[in-house]
Amino acid sequence: MFDANRDSLFRQMSEAARKIFLHALAEASIAKGFARHVHCERGVLRVCEDLYDLQAYSRVLVVSIGKAGHTMVEALARQMGAAALEGIVASSVEPSAQVRGFRYFQGGHPTPNAESIHAAKAILKTLDAQTAASLVIFLLSGGGSSIVEKPIDGEISLDDLGATYRALVHSGAPIAEINAIRKHLSAVKGGRLAQAAFPAQQVSLLVSDVPEGMADALASGPTMPDSTSVDDCYRIAEQHKLVAQLPPSTRELFERRVLEETPKSDDPAFCRSRWWPVLSNQTAVEEAKAAGERAGYAVHVDNSCDDWDYERAAEYLLKKLRKLRKECERVCLISGGEVTVKVTNGGVGGRNQQFVLACAARIADENITVLSAGTDGVDGNSSAAGAVADGSTMLRAQATGHDACAALEKFDAYPLFSSLGDAIEIGPTGNNLRDLRILLAY
Repeated sequence: MFDANRDSLFRQMSEAARKIFLHALAEASIAKGFARHVHCERGVLRVCEDLYDLQAYSRVLVVSIGKAGHTMVEALARQMGAAALEGIVASSVEPSAQVRGFRYFQGGHPTPNAESIHAAKAILKTLDAQTAASLVIFLLSGGGSSIVEKPIDGEISLDDLGATYRALVHSGAPIAEINAIRKHLSAVKGGRLAQAAFPAQQVSLLVSDVPEGMADALASGPTMPDSTSVDDCYRIAEQHKLVAQLPPSTRELFERRVLEETPKSDDPAFCRSRWWPVLSNQTAVEEAKAAGERAGYAVHVDNSCDDWDYERAAEYLLKKLRKLRKECERVCLISGGEVTVKVTNGGVGGRNQQFVLACAARIADENITVLSAGTDGVDGNSSAAGAVADGSTMLRAQATGHDACAALEKFDAYPLFSSLGDAIEIGPTGNNLRDLRILLAY
């Protein structure tokens, strides 16, 4: 039976969750992050705690890689002046306008394309020409693993590379484990761009989409010492039964156990290298927390389900939310990071919408709202960033002819949420700070 009061409450809670997410997105922008941490005055560049006298270098080169590749170059240009910059941008997002002095490549995501290979070759060639009198500024953001790629083994074709990436992404393995394998299959990842740039002075600015404390997993760590090993790769592949899913050219490297080791912290390439985080998922979490408090909620933060399976994360967060609701009338639970989904069917959606739909079945007829969305504006193979559900979602889905349980089983959440008006459609943001989950309860 339709209840106008409850319907109004659900709509208010859904709108509140959306506003919290969008506020966090705006405040955790790359422009604001660079304004806080990067400054240039009288020829001296400050990056967090480091100072660089630009007059002391014969050349300043910028290499920007990832979904935020263009946005980061724009932000750096605002601080340094566009006339002072030159370099290469590789991103999956086509910018409306390009920064003068830069070559642009539109690499593939979530799997590499031909432009990914072209970008890697151009970057390696340019870095190889640098000297000890050069300063190389690396701008790294999420998605860089596929956007810039060159297999370390020439026998791995582009098709095989794509098949390898799909096997990794669909394995259900956490991003750090996926990137450990990517590093050891690549000529640009796991510190190998730093090797290519040696002996130049290097500084990397990071907009991180990986778990806190795992910076070398960002874009598969092209400029950082690699904390993973070939033995880790063999263990991960065995744990997730990956070898049989790989194409022959990649599978052979695992079967013969001939993966090449990546450079570690004692490699000379890192003796003149620095790395500074400019933004991370924690920035977005803190901004969401502030927005929730301003909206009158008692806000709690719990990031402990980062990299958990989506169903386990749904059970855990809803259990905690219900417990908190007993202690306070208006509760907001914020959770950062990503959940994992092992895809076995090919529907349209992504991990955020899958998580929200799993929650929808568990909160039917409760005064609870759940939002989960990616800060990059894209969730899986859909056009949405994520979705929002509440206690009326299951009933509304049924009334419009959708089978929510079948959609969940087929990993096909987007058509359901889109038809209900509950998909979060914001388009690519030019940023990438992982996901936010916002759970509200009255």
